[in-house]
Amino acid sequence: MEERTSIFDEKYRVVAIEGDRLVIRGILTGDVLTILNPEPDTPLTHKDYPVGKLIALTDPSAAPLN
Repeated sequence: MEERTSIFDEKYRVVAIEGDRLVIRGILTGDVLTILNPEPDTPLTHKDYPVGKLIALTDPSAAPLN
C-alpha cells in the first residue's frame, strides 16, 4: 500500500482565482485544493498568482513561536 504524503510535501500549480479563493492542483497527486484567503483586506490577485504558477504550501505549525 502506498503511503500518503503531506500536503506540505507537494508542489502545486495555480488553476484559478475565484473571488477570495485560490484553486491549486498538486503536481504529483493531481489533488485539487481550494484555499480561502485568511486576510480579506489583502485580496488575491492574478498578478500575484497567475494561472500556471508553481507554488508550495508551508506548514504554519512548523513556524517558530514569537
